[in-house]
Amino acid sequence: MNYKRSKYFTTSKKRKIKYFFSKRNSEITVVFFHGFMSDMIGSKPSTIQKFCRKQKLDFLKFEYSGHGKSKGKFIEGNISKWTDDAKQLIKTKINKKSSLIFIGSSMGSWIALNLFSKFKKKIKGFLGIASAPEFLENLMWKKFTKKIKKELVKKGIYNLKHGSYEYPISLQLIKDGRKNKVLNKKINSKIKVTMIHGQKDEVVPTKYSRKILKIFTNAKKKLVIINNGDHSLSDKKFLKKSEKELKLIINQRL
Repeated sequence: MNYKRSKYFTTSKKRKIKYFFSKRNSEITVVFFHGFMSDMIGSKPSTIQKFCRKQKLDFLKFEYSGHGKSKGKFIEGNISKWTDDAKQLIKTKINKKSSLIFIGSSMGSWIALNLFSKFKKKIKGFLGIASAPEFLENLMWKKFTKKIKKELVKKGIYNLKHGSYEYPISLQLIKDGRKNKVLNKKINSKIKVTMIHGQKDEVVPTKYSRKILKIFTNAKKKLVIINNGDHSLSDKKFLKKSEKELKLIINQRL
């Protein structure tokens, strides 16, 4: 799915954010938060977009600064800035009376959790897909060799190779991640929270989805482990599972 009908939103910090908003005047707005160095035209956001269109639901997806078609340099971005991008866009574009269902993919779950304090009363459901809260410290910095850490501190950036991808990891990104801890918090919202995680996820262990569920003290919680599922969970059968779980969250609300 391409960028057809998407627009730009300019934040108070003059960051131009690419977004797509399908407005159906429904009681619920589904908001999709994509992952680290990802975008809003991948299979997961596209699948959720089609689902919302069929269900006649308002749907918002977007790209953090430095991602996809949004403006800005990726290496200048961090969790705080990307959270702020999302917060401003949601506050500006979504009807104040609309309830929210957040869907976070990988890092997107971290951003979504950051926003619970801002939209707590409006959020009626949360679906996490291969969630990766606090991954910068726990899955990167703590696992880096002394040599990598030294280079990162000295140069301010390290190009991390993973498979066929290369991620430019900046020192400011790592440091900012430490300011955005979510796993030590408690959220007492009485909502439905479902975490989906691949059993064979070699990027983010399933324990991170379990850790998120522990944050929610009063929620109706569910953990769905996908047999043979990888980190992307982009195969058709896995996408169908995400649709099914989203539908259960929506139906409980209604």
